[in-house]
Amino acid sequence: MSATITEQYTWFAACSTADVPSNGGVCIKYKDQQIALFHFTRRNEWYATQNMCPHRMQMALSRGLIGTAGGEPKVACPFHKKTFSLVDGRCMSGDDCGAIETYPVRVENGKVFIGVPDREADLF
Repeated sequence: MSATITEQYTWFAACSTADVPSNGGVCIKYKDQQIALFHFTRRNEWYATQNMCPHRMQMALSRGLIGTAGGEPKVACPFHKKTFSLVDGRCMSGDDCGAIETYPVRVENGKVFIGVPDREADLF
């Protein structure tokens, strides 16, 4: 993996686009952090979040189900179905289980890059 530093984010090459299933997710490890990466094929969009579900502190979101609620993309934890916005990370389940961290994603030449905020890059 190579990393490029920009003004706001450290971008790292996470994987090839072919490594991520259509309308599904994978877990990417960056330093000590697990990041869930999703290819929402139906919307032609990519999203990245923390992999840990804050409800039960399980590393499981990359195996979650993706869909929409009111047109907004979301992921549901595969264990307890708590749902989170893929746009801003807020809990959409109507309870207070906490928000998840989201990360920007870009695709270039068949490679998927995830941006980690510079304020957090040294924490990983």
